[in-house]
Amino acid sequence: MDAFDEIADERRALAEQLAALTPEQQATRSLCVAWSVHDVLAHLIMPLEVSTPRVVLAVLLAGGSFHRANERVTRRLAKRPFRDIVEVLHRKADTRFTPPGSGPEAPLLDVLVHGLDIRWPLQLHREIPGSRLRSSLAFLMTAPSGLVPKGALAGLRFEAQDIDFAHGAGPVVSGTAEALLLTCTGRTAALGSLVGEGVPALRDRLSTS
Repeated sequence: MDAFDEIADERRALAEQLAALTPEQQATRSLCVAWSVHDVLAHLIMPLEVSTPRVVLAVLLAGGSFHRANERVTRRLAKRPFRDIVEVLHRKADTRFTPPGSGPEAPLLDVLVHGLDIRWPLQLHREIPGSRLRSSLAFLMTAPSGLVPKGALAGLRFEAQDIDFAHGAGPVVSGTAEALLLTCTGRTAALGSLVGEGVPALRDRLSTS
């Protein structure tokens, strides 16, 4: 598989796994602040349903803030029935969208992290291929600002316990690749599963970001 095939595979796997969720599960709070499982899934179909010119217009209408535009567009998409959103994610899984200036690493990271945002609170499991976790962690460690809380990773060494991955120098932060992905993107729910001398510093940085 190339990177786009991997993205499509992750989208379809998530759609298939969530197709039978109950209304209560759909309304469960995700690891994304203020977003339910339904909302996160709606966010994931944004690049599949909303053209780049429409996203640019939404950003302009939001005063130049992509964050506010993202929330507004996601809120609109989330008005659709959950089953319709699942169907779009599955049917349009092969869409080859990349953010301006980015390659496929960005949408792969997006679907992996948001998939975990949904699966962790619902206690759903998926065996994500190690190569995808490794490439996403490597991308995250040098990712543009916005994906990682500013300064949160500086001076720390991150080591995955379940795949061959390590990055950085300094006090160690160790855990599963999934827990590292979540924590390094600001999801504090995964902090409790990490170990190492660098965890207190990372926790302090995330609490003030």
